[in-house]
Amino acid sequence: MPEQTPKPSQQEIEKMLRDYQLVQEQIRAFSLQSEQLQVQKNELETAKDEVGKSTGKVYITVGGVIVETTKDTALKTIGERSETSEVRMQSMNKQLSDLKAKEKQLREKLTQVSNSMQQ
Repeated sequence: MPEQTPKPSQQEIEKMLRDYQLVQEQIRAFSLQSEQLQVQKNELETAKDEVGKSTGKVYITVGGVIVETTKDTALKTIGERSETSEVRMQSMNKQLSDLKAKEKQLREKLTQVSNSMQQ
């Protein structure tokens, strides 16, 4: 006969539900941030292409101010921003993956609790 695990108290169940809801909210927030980073990455790729094709003056924004710069400096700046964005995306995707694993684990626990209460 398999070992029966003790049934969690009402407080433990409520804590699991709060944790589950919190993880779901975090997943939504991280997903939104991830989408925003993807948009930013696409914009940087477009900017890189446009600067690469340009033959005239090139301008970049620095702290909300637009300044003239060289094509090489603009491409370097775009490359640095793109790298930073890529690192942030990788970190965020890792955190998102961890949160999804945690959500799955909590969902399984809650399902087990629900099933044991129905018996």
